[in-house]
Amino acid sequence: MQNRKLPLWVIGAIVGALLTISLIALSYLGSRVLGLPFVGFEFFDWLGRVLPGGLVTFAIDSIVAVIRSLNLGPTATTAKLAEQIMGVGAIITLGAVAGAIFFALAPRINAKNNYLAGVVLGVLVGIAMLLIIAAVGRPAQIDPLVSGVWTLALFTVWGFAHNWVYNDLTRTGKVIKSDGTVLEVEGIDRRQFLLRLGGATATITVIGAGLGALLGQREQTAQIAASSANAANVDGTRWSANNELPNASAALEPAPGTRPEFTALENHYRIDINSIPPVVDGETWRLTINGLVENPLELTMEQIQAYEPIDRFVTLSCISNPIAGDLIGTQLWTGASLKRILEDARPNSTASYIKMTAADGFYEYVSIEKVMEDERVMLAYYWDGVPLEIEHGFPLRIYIPDRYGMKQPKWLTGLELIDSEEEGFWVQRGWDAVARVNTTSVIDTVAANDTYERDGTMYVPVGGIAYAGARSISKVEVRVDDGNWVQAQLRTPISDTTWVVWRYDWAFAQGRHTFEVRAVDGDNVAQEETSRSVRPSGATGIHSLNRTL
Repeated sequence: MQNRKLPLWVIGAIVGALLTISLIALSYLGSRVLGLPFVGFEFFDWLGRVLPGGLVTFAIDSIVAVIRSLNLGPTATTAKLAEQIMGVGAIITLGAVAGAIFFALAPRINAKNNYLAGVVLGVLVGIAMLLIIAAVGRPAQIDPLVSGVWTLALFTVWGFAHNWVYNDLTRTGKVIKSDGTVLEVEGIDRRQFLLRLGGATATITVIGAGLGALLGQREQTAQIAASSANAANVDGTRWSANNELPNASAALEPAPGTRPEFTALENHYRIDINSIPPVVDGETWRLTINGLVENPLELTMEQIQAYEPIDRFVTLSCISNPIAGDLIGTQLWTGASLKRILEDARPNSTASYIKMTAADGFYEYVSIEKVMEDERVMLAYYWDGVPLEIEHGFPLRIYIPDRYGMKQPKWLTGLELIDSEEEGFWVQRGWDAVARVNTTSVIDTVAANDTYERDGTMYVPVGGIAYAGARSISKVEVRVDDGNWVQAQLRTPISDTTWVVWRYDWAFAQGRHTFEVRAVDGDNVAQEETSRSVRPSGATGIHSLNRTL
């Protein structure tokens, strides 16, 4: 029985995918060792900037839903990993498409024994990738000329390899039989060739990824070097290592199993528009303040740190955080009052808003009125007493009380004072322009293993957190099995801009029970009990847990 040959375009798709995997491995090696662009992440981040906002939001919501439903781990880190995988997958898919098209057209463009077609393919795709990298605008860690030459060379070799593989796969030879008949025969077995190509691809990928992991300490080194450049008086010891929280002596103890009141840096969520965070050179970085000001400023970190520092415990939440999600955390922020800095810049009478721009191309707006009336609006440079980590916005980010994280850019590079508000990055993509934090309350624990007896009754500690931005929390109530709402105890919060830990000791009853919680903010406004998804203004609704005791 004669083997059925695969269509040429299908073989091209396989070849394109395999060659692109090798390209990705070499690009990864270059990015880890030398700080060159990694094509997979650059392409994915570009898609996030140019695709319709509704589609981007749908993708984000879908990723979060899958992570939560399958309990795949912390939402922020797992989502970033998913984005990175999707970025690499997108490049491989495009490589397969390019290979299919090239092999399908090769017979018509006389690609056999002529490598110009493959080189042209590589150069054209390489130029497109250079334009994508420029559009993303990630801070360069290496000379842009070197970066451009490297990227173009990678894709040129990639295109040449398509042509080379095509020539080998379509090579024919002549066989003269004993009767003098001349036959044209295929010079190479395609399946065996593809297997060998796959093996070569695997080898290149393993070597590239392995060397990248082994030698690629550039990012960590850059973080240490950049942090120390502007932190000569900081020894790297976190504030939390040697200090108690301001409410350490509070009478109410959290129910066992309640999340930590203070979120460790490594556990704080990170949501932004980048597959990998931009690495900013702390030595050359400057914050420019211009536009409608009488005294334009260009501030170094040393000059910003010369302003009287503000230390404030802050809870920050993502607008994409579903009810009881983990995209929320509490940290000690240190920075300079933006009001004081603006006073030195002397805004014109026509200035009404500030356009905030970041090193990753993100931008948002805040009213000057809000800044001038609230000295808590700060330009933060420390978290937990040490310089910001790269992934959390080094060297500078902004804190705006009572707003979701989408309004608070990291990696700040510029503040431009303007006369009217425009739409920020996520607002243009359909999210709420104000993004004011909604009051929310969460049950963290029903501590069935920590029951205790009091006056002959067994009690089960139930606890969690409630949060209402800078409005604080005045009351939390718990309901069990559709009974009456009963007021819980509140622990003294760390500050007026952090979440509040609550506790309710429930009289034990055997069986399956439903626990619900609701809260009232510091302005005596009850949280919205109607369930609403995160888009466009943040999630609302009652959190409930079912437990069998």
